Amino acid sequence: MPHPRAQRVLVGLSGGVDSSVAALRLLQQGYRVEGLFMKNWEDDDEPGYCAAAQDLEDARAVCEDLEIPLHKVNFARNYRDRVFAHFLAEYEAGRTPNPDILCNREIKFKAFLDYALDKGADCIATGHYARVEQDSTSGEWRLLQGVDAGKDQSYFLHALGQRALSHTLFPLGDLHKSMVREMAAEAGFANHAKKDSTGICFIGERRFRDFLQRYLPARPGEIVDPQGRVLGEHQGLMYYTPGQRQGLGIGGTAGGAEAPWYVAGKDLARNHLIVVQGHDHPALLATALSAGEVHWIRGTPESLPLRCQAKIRYRQPHQDCVVEADPHGRGGLRVRFDQPQRAVAPGQSVVFYRGVQCLGGGVITAREPLRLLPGETPSPSTPEMETLRGSLEP
Repeated sequence: MPHPRAQRVLVGLSGGVDSSVAALRLLQQGYRVEGLFMKNWEDDDEPGYCAAAQDLEDARAVCEDLEIPLHKVNFARNYRDRVFAHFLAEYEAGRTPNPDILCNREIKFKAFLDYALDKGADCIATGHYARVEQDSTSGEWRLLQGVDAGKDQSYFLHALGQRALSHTLFPLGDLHKSMVREMAAEAGFANHAKKDSTGICFIGERRFRDFLQRYLPARPGEIVDPQGRVLGEHQGLMYYTPGQRQGLGIGGTAGGAEAPWYVAGKDLARNHLIVVQGHDHPALLATALSAGEVHWIRGTPESLPLRCQAKIRYRQPHQDCVVEADPHGRGGLRVRFDQPQRAVAPGQSVVFYRGVQCLGGGVITAREPLRLLPGETPSPSTPEMETLRGSLEP
């Protein structure tokens, strides 16, 4: 159904099948459609890394098939200042950031949106699997999950505001991925079978460690268990995230027990990587977390606590929880889960839902574990929990 305010639409074309079909569907619905290719990274354009050159050619081919114009815009400076600088700062602080969320907020639905509106467009559109609708009573815009649960991308869009949603179309929100590929093949798009892009463009096919080492100095240190026993050496705390199993290089036997090791935390003061044995070790579980940089899509709820659902990672099913004000008065939120959550990672996002509606979210700042690790201290306001503080996780 056509957007009530949209006539001329600029579609962000990445060269992939999703954005290509998004443009196709809008044309079929009667919009005046133009394509726009964004270049967000230019530090190294060698083949095999960021495939921007090939993606541009694929986007150009789709525009020729659809007989629509293609704009090309370089947002690399915006990306470096608004996204990549934050990415590096978070890793340097021992956290695990999610640059895709920041890229959506700052580049795709701000820099791109500003450009499109300045050029006289009514709306922008992307190939995200999500839906947007206007509340008939309040007039506010709501973000909904995509129909294809396996491809829904509302998690990455939770930081968008009313301005962005009011000028955005998601033509694939009511489709499944298999249908999208079928439509691309029927339209004769050369990219109909193109592999979906994964990960972060500026890293591409190279090893994450090799890339990060170009920008941040690695500080090797000791891998220890909760009792302080040295098990091996890590290559730098920034390379590891809670719950990680691969790449530790310390085997799986300790004290006669045969079980894999997992990252449980980081002691930044001592430069120690703390690991535990067993997928469901209590040190990997948390009953609550704290979050900052909170954004509510339709404005702050009138009252807290709020019972809803949440996700602490993209692929996770909804988890029942209660959202309440930060008991320490720091302006953030505390999220209490009905069931313990595994591998809560500061720097990642917790995103709130009520059914299929995405309410908003925030950046995880700390977790409340079932078992203390070195560097952790009990939380005086919640004696039944222990809040992660100090040197373990900032």
